[in-house]
Amino acid sequence: MASTHFEIDETHDPNLESWVETANADDSLFPIQNLPFAMAIERDGDEAFIGVAVRIGDMLLDLNALAATGDFGLSEDDWSFFTLDNIAEDGSQARLRKQIQGLLRKGSKKLKDHRDRDELLKPADGAELVMPFVIGDYTDFYASLHHATNVGSMFRPDNPLLPNYKWIPIGYHGRASSLMISGGPVRRPKGQLLPGATIEDGAPQYGPCKLLDYEMEIGYFVGRGNESGETISVDEAEERLFGVCLVNDWSARDIQKWEYQPLGPFLAKSFATTVSPYVVTMEALAPFRTGAFERAADDPQPLPHLSSDRNKSHGGIDMFVEVYLASKQMREKGMEPVRLSRGNGKDMYWTPAQMLAHHASNGCNMQVGDLFASGTVSGPTRESRGSLLELSWDGDPFASPPKVVPGSERTPIKLPTGEERKFLADGDEVIMRGYCERDGYRRIGFGECRGIVEAAG
Repeated sequence: MASTHFEIDETHDPNLESWVETANADDSLFPIQNLPFAMAIERDGDEAFIGVAVRIGDMLLDLNALAATGDFGLSEDDWSFFTLDNIAEDGSQARLRKQIQGLLRKGSKKLKDHRDRDELLKPADGAELVMPFVIGDYTDFYASLHHATNVGSMFRPDNPLLPNYKWIPIGYHGRASSLMISGGPVRRPKGQLLPGATIEDGAPQYGPCKLLDYEMEIGYFVGRGNESGETISVDEAEERLFGVCLVNDWSARDIQKWEYQPLGPFLAKSFATTVSPYVVTMEALAPFRTGAFERAADDPQPLPHLSSDRNKSHGGIDMFVEVYLASKQMREKGMEPVRLSRGNGKDMYWTPAQMLAHHASNGCNMQVGDLFASGTVSGPTRESRGSLLELSWDGDPFASPPKVVPGSERTPIKLPTGEERKFLADGDEVIMRGYCERDGYRRIGFGECRGIVEAAG
């Protein structure tokens, strides 16, 4: 059955406004049409309480406190220590989004005039946000044809794209324990490094990573799982997605180069993955859905369990993602971060529904709050490449004829201070941002995914 859940409706009306005036500003990424969820800590002396919050303009609405008043049709018992996992499990996010939107609309007075409004609605600036879900499992995919071809061309110029890539969404199981919320420091990892290009140039040595990189990725949270042994169709996968966030899957390129054959990434990825705190629901993203990546005429078509008319016409997400960098020197001089790249989720070869359907196609049981990421979001141009590994590389496998330069030839990124980067230096802050925009609809955003590199311990 085709998905009917994520349709454009009255909640996406661009003329809707909120009595929270900052949400109505033209440059606001959190208008009343968005309303992303987050988990926030409320502190009272030595006690701390974690609860669900919703972002509107420059404010956060505390849903647990809202329910506790007993004035808004929500049961205090049901909402005690409520989490996004609870909301996802019972599938109430669409209903809650409409209900909250009704309370925040201009002209609605019930919440605006409530005696406890200042306790229910607090500034987002300075709020202590934590991981949105209790994430039991994390999977990283490799869904960008452009990224896979770029990287493959660096290491396998004669055979950049392996034969399985266009048949199945390639992925690997990541490390959930090292997921961290945006804003935390990222310590440079240690590992085995080759002193030269190959083992023939010398035995590996253990030490700090020298080629630290970021990866601009889009994350997807599972809202409803499946029983072990059951599969999920590509259309059903749409219904089981809760929402979208930003992910920085930090990568130690030199550690990865030595360890990845034959089983793939391990220590080069497991040391840290940063996740943005806001989850934009699939309902809010309805106006920004687009067709799946248009495959070349000689590409294989997806097998039946990864294919549907709905996925072909609406499976993609037209979502801009940007990466900024601020070195320690830039921050000390009060300089603004410089934008390194700008890509788009619609350029991914595999859709989120295909990734989830493939993940469960062997009967793997997905669970509420599981996170899977797209892999590096890279596009067809150099400025749309989502990692320094690609941005500083001088090759272009998509040129006609292809321009594939063996791996060592790189042009460094020049920063406003005169500093240069081929890979990240200690003290560098990486800032990722995302947003969706389309004529006739309000622009909505995903917040930021930040991390500062610290020296190895």
